Amino acid sequence: MNSRFSNSKIKMAPNILSIDSKILTKKKFQNEEFSIIEKTTDENDENDVQNRSESYIKSEGWFKTELKWKNIITISLFHLCFVYVFFTFKFFENLKTTAWIYGMILIGGIGVTAGAHRLWTHKAYKAKWQLRIILVVLYASTGMNDIFEWVRDHRVHHKYTDTDADPHNSNRGFFFSHVGWLMMKKHPDVIRKGRHVDMSDILADPIAAFSVKYFLILKIIFTFLLPVMLPVYGWNETWYRAFVSQIILRYVLLLNFIWCVNSVAHIWGSRPYDAHINPTENQWVNFVAAGEGSHNYHHVFPWDYKTSEFCNSTTTDFINFFAKIGWAYDLKEPSQELVKIVAIKKGDGSHPLWNAMPYPAS
Repeated sequence: MNSRFSNSKIKMAPNILSIDSKILTKKKFQNEEFSIIEKTTDENDENDVQNRSESYIKSEGWFKTELKWKNIITISLFHLCFVYVFFTFKFFENLKTTAWIYGMILIGGIGVTAGAHRLWTHKAYKAKWQLRIILVVLYASTGMNDIFEWVRDHRVHHKYTDTDADPHNSNRGFFFSHVGWLMMKKHPDVIRKGRHVDMSDILADPIAAFSVKYFLILKIIFTFLLPVMLPVYGWNETWYRAFVSQIILRYVLLLNFIWCVNSVAHIWGSRPYDAHINPTENQWVNFVAAGEGSHNYHHVFPWDYKTSEFCNSTTTDFINFFAKIGWAYDLKEPSQELVKIVAIKKGDGSHPLWNAMPYPAS
């Protein structure tokens, strides 16, 4: 237990906690029953709890690397323009245009959370081709890196969380984990470990592979052209207002909301499932990132399609809807018993279970 928790917070746990702390589980899809399967935390498996090598936990602090001046200038200009537009844009002049800003943020967010993250990176559920096409289009609207690069970096991030091999290692500070990592060449360990990540499943998916091959065309169409053209031709918005609302306001807000998962949700918040890792539970990030703020839970159970103990996010509702019509299936999640065991044995004491647990008789 971290030293920041006082002894008064420590409560007695039930006998079930005699189970070894390294026991992990994955779901057995037979008769909708769950079972616990023993695994060690250094096993390289897609369903590992906190899939990180125990022998690779070093972080050197600052490191010297070549700066990406193109990215520095581009990102800085976008944010400077954002500050000006945010304080000068008349949000109430046309509420349809303002609503379209929010709509595109939500569309892009789901493309990342339900698509690149939960489907393609963690394989937390399976999707039929119709849903995969929708997710490719939604993801293309974000203007981020192609799916192959996004998935590779995120798999490395989970396997070597907050070490030198993590692309956005939060131990290097808020700025680096938020955006700074995009402004410089990757740490050599990130490149080295990234080469060993199995990406055959992405290349074997014809829809994902198509999106990678034609990434630039899809990005131009769905990130820039269509979002600007719709307000102009849909409700006679001016080209200037359509442009700044989508290319400046929407784009910068969406990027920062997603980046907050790597930065804010690795620094500020509670750790009810594992007190010994950086990722946290942050409700603000949960709100702006369409359900990705339960990050402490997600790093303990990365294969849960909900990325949370609770079904309380837009992304989860999106996946559940498509599960009802049969386009999403094989939704993975841990048993409630396992979640309780882990929370009581490894958490920081902030899980609601502690409030319901009686104190031992004196």
